[in-house]
Amino acid sequence: MIKHIVLWRLKDHAMGASKKENAEKLKSLLEALRDTIKEIKLLEVGINAEASPHAAVAHGIVPPATLAHPCAADVALYSEFASWDALAAYQQHPAHLKVAGFVQEIRLERHVVDYEITS
Repeated sequence: MIKHIVLWRLKDHAMGASKKENAEKLKSLLEALRDTIKEIKLLEVGINAEASPHAAVAHGIVPPATLAHPCAADVALYSEFASWDALAAYQQHPAHLKVAGFVQEIRLERHVVDYEITS
């Protein structure tokens, strides 16, 4: 089993939209890949709770000291694939490449971790 994890920090404004709007659009685009790319075994997308800091603090989700942390990512992708070949097929799929083009326009940073679970 291959685990593919990606974290993005987004621009405050890009493509005529706010960071929050672009985070929500990215989440929707990525989740739609589940129905398009057969190699995806599992795909989860999360938007950092810091995107709405006052609500997060009020509900006890995020302690006030962690708000606007300079290392915080805005969007996280967690996905699983049966093999390295399946991950490569996902990464080369036209639907994924379309989402990647959108990401290129809205991101400040991208961090990726790919690893294999053998047990």
